Amino acid sequence: MSRSPVLVFIIMLTFFVISLLTNIIGPLIPDIIHSFRLSLTLVAILPFAFFIAYGIMSIPSGMLIEAYGEKKVMLWAFVVAFIGSWSLAIWPGYVTAIVSVFLIGCGMAMLQVVINPLLRSAGGAEHYAFFSVLAQLIFGLASFVSPLVYAWIVTHFHDSHADAMIRLLRQLVPSGMSWISLYWMFGLICVLMWIIIFMIRFPRVEHTAEEKIEPLHIYGQLLKQRIVILFFLGIFCYVGTEQGLSSWMSQYLAVYHHLDPHVSGATAVSRFWGLMTVGGLIGLPFMKIWDSRKVLIVFTLLALICLILALNGNTRISLFCFPLMGFFASIMYPVIISLALNSIQEHHGSFAGILMTAIIGGAVVPLLIGAIGDHAGLKTGIGLVYITLLYILSIGFWAKPLITNKTIQWKKKIS
Repeated sequence: MSRSPVLVFIIMLTFFVISLLTNIIGPLIPDIIHSFRLSLTLVAILPFAFFIAYGIMSIPSGMLIEAYGEKKVMLWAFVVAFIGSWSLAIWPGYVTAIVSVFLIGCGMAMLQVVINPLLRSAGGAEHYAFFSVLAQLIFGLASFVSPLVYAWIVTHFHDSHADAMIRLLRQLVPSGMSWISLYWMFGLICVLMWIIIFMIRFPRVEHTAEEKIEPLHIYGQLLKQRIVILFFLGIFCYVGTEQGLSSWMSQYLAVYHHLDPHVSGATAVSRFWGLMTVGGLIGLPFMKIWDSRKVLIVFTLLALICLILALNGNTRISLFCFPLMGFFASIMYPVIISLALNSIQEHHGSFAGILMTAIIGGAVVPLLIGAIGDHAGLKTGIGLVYITLLYILSIGFWAKPLITNKTIQWKKKIS
């Protein structure tokens, strides 16, 4: 099968765009609350709509790929995301926002299902591990950059010496809604990506046995297994933790420490994602010298300590500990996934599909935080993350994989 360095680059660019559009909702929450005068519960419907799209679209996207191929599905995905982006840009409103983020979520879910097997074909199976790590780093970089772009736009929006792009955006968005500018930009990015992908020749992708869609009854068999449900809840809790923190961090800092969400709040979210990327790099060596279950236990305990300090400390401590939780959360997802797939003997492709559906945790947990926050305060709402972290911690104790991660064995020198 022919390799395609150009297509590898396009896939990496797609990872960047997915992250750019996915992780902007958290920093925008304070502005959305102000613009549409929403309660915490109502604003939490937005991340709910985005991540529920993943649960709805993941398996159908695989079926679309089987029927029409990777290129067409990627083109459709960017059309859907474009419609979602510009519908909110043209008709700003709460209901439009819900529809918008749901459509963007559908587009991003379609892309996620396409690009992983496509990366294996375009880059070569022997290089897949390297490119997968590189893709995660690029994903983290975009998550770091996204809130900073938002902060730069809104802080320069009324600058009398703003450049041509800002002046144009100023004419397009309603007064007091500078954050809507991002959705004009997202739509334009989708158009550019559509053009690029349309012009690129895609290689024929040969799916491995684990990547092919299995009959629906296999999913039913797996869901009857206790271990499958337990690991489903593990991914549910992880994504819920990640999105619960990134979605509500800026609002918490604004409410309890009176920090500007356009500057301090956006910067905190940016650092959260940046430290998650750094944590992933630093965490990799630990997997070679220590059982992954022990790594999970230690990192989760440190995340719990950070959460306690973030919710009970002063402004400086909160600003330090909230982003630091990204560092300790960095190893949770890959460890849980690896422990899960190594805990059953067959049907790993279908099991992976079930685990990906657990991404709906990113929809449910932020919504619950908002609902609790409306009745008992946002601090109490974010306290829900204690429960999700404790469940993740428990995995390190009860997981019994058939195959454990290979570690470096230190042998004593025999004289």
